Amino acid sequence: MNKSTHFDPDVLRVGHLLADAARAATLPFFRRADLVADNKLAGGYDPVTIADREAERVMREILARERPRDAVLGEEYGALSGTSGLTWVLDPIDGTRGFVSGTPTWGVLIALGDAEGPFFGIIDQPYIGERFVGTPSWAELTGPAGKTALVTRAARDLSQATVMTTFPEVGTRDEATAFAEVSRQARLTRYGMDCYAYGLVAAGQIDLVIEAGLQPYDIQAPIAVVQAAGGVVTDWQGGPAHNGGRTVAAANADIHAQALAVLGSCPR
Repeated sequence: MNKSTHFDPDVLRVGHLLADAARAATLPFFRRADLVADNKLAGGYDPVTIADREAERVMREILARERPRDAVLGEEYGALSGTSGLTWVLDPIDGTRGFVSGTPTWGVLIALGDAEGPFFGIIDQPYIGERFVGTPSWAELTGPAGKTALVTRAARDLSQATVMTTFPEVGTRDEATAFAEVSRQARLTRYGMDCYAYGLVAAGQIDLVIEAGLQPYDIQAPIAVVQAAGGVVTDWQGGPAHNGGRTVAAANADIHAQALAVLGSCPR
């Protein structure tokens, strides 16, 4: 199916409803001194807050009303089956560590897709008011400066590239070693941007985001946005990335190929 010719405009309407509701649910808790973050992990730190739970709850309520036949997969409340063949994939706060730290690099992730992966996505940063939207035929950023089309960077050599990832350790020791080699060859590496980094790829500001250990709700909205803006998102072997794991989001096919030449040799 050519999704660009069959894209339902109602999807865009509902996507904005979800993002607006999540903004309203998260912002009252951001930078509050009394915010409590529970830890999901027995070893390590993976925080979740009332803002995460409230944002996903209100988005699910909207979907139950507006799109009752669609399935839902969310980070906080799991999977809900549907009958339409489409699934909304929600991460109510991607970057909760950033949220509890007061940094405005977290975001709300909303995607819609089928078994082949996402074809619609939103990366929304409520505090600074930026919303990155990707559809099968266009990509757009709405923010304080107004609306602008999203277009990824033109090809350049890896030696001139800017690379981002969330965690300096990236993943396993082998994954960290592979990332470190890409970083060594690149001009600039930055850390800790969470989903906002993918928005920067789509906006033509950086060249690569490389990560490992992702869940589907971490990557499906970024896939839709980056690809709509002209970029490429795959796993480290060049295959589909919508199920998570190791991912590379690239501004164009050329820089993608250069990154895969390094990352593809990492043991699985």
